[in-house]
Amino acid sequence: MGDAGRALVLGGGGPVGGAWLVGVLAGLAESGCDPADADLTAGASAGAVFAARLLSGQSPQELYERQLAGADRVDLGVTVVQTLRFLRAALGSRDPDRSARRLGRAALAARTVPEHVVLDTVRTLLDGVRDWPDRPLRLAAVDAATGATGAFDRHTGATVVEAVAASCAVPLVWPPITLSGRRWMDGGSRSTAPLELARGHRRVLAVVPLPSAVGPHPHAGRQAAALTAEGSHVTLVTPDAAARRAMGRNMTADHRRPGAARAGRAQARALAAFGAIDDLLPA
Repeated sequence: MGDAGRALVLGGGGPVGGAWLVGVLAGLAESGCDPADADLTAGASAGAVFAARLLSGQSPQELYERQLAGADRVDLGVTVVQTLRFLRAALGSRDPDRSARRLGRAALAARTVPEHVVLDTVRTLLDGVRDWPDRPLRLAAVDAATGATGAFDRHTGATVVEAVAASCAVPLVWPPITLSGRRWMDGGSRSTAPLELARGHRRVLAVVPLPSAVGPHPHAGRQAAALTAEGSHVTLVTPDAAARRAMGRNMTADHRRPGAARAGRAQARALAAFGAIDDLLPA
């Protein structure tokens, strides 16, 4: 076990999952905890977007109110054909490495929008954030050629816009993003939460909208157990029954975002009332 202190891990889950995540952050803040006070923040996909914004000075309450107001909308335009191709690639093997490589090959071969469209969309989603924040931030993405998970931070040469775009590049919907001579796809392709990036931290709070990735990949609970076995104290927050009802099954359904955000806020306030996070992120 290393000497690092607290880590905050924000997982992926599309626009609706992201709204729930923001609600959780707002509920934590209202309960006396500061999510941005972690020694390391790690994010994947939607979690990468909000991690960058949170550490760049946007308050949880501001992020939450924007969800209620319908701001930060993104239309992924996922088709039935894209969904079926995604499922065929991701579920075509029981081996996690082979599954990720199959999905990467499908992503590289797919005809989607140009990369600059993704970068422009991410610039809008980042709401003015253009530079890496001063506090440590690591963003997960998956190498489309090898299926291996990588991470970007301020020292890897990528801009924060590029790193977030790579982490959000949904296979077969958006193209893998070119960075450092490699092509990178959604950080949630292998794991919906980059808990491995928090290794070595004594206390870890993971807020994960979708605890399972599509395919033979580890559940967030299993990843949390692995960190616990290494000596970390891990609190894993996933949507409760009320939040799952509010979110529905379509993580791209824009009309679900306000309800999902409210459910996340209520869930975090309830957790705080029971003392579930008091020792993790003190204000």
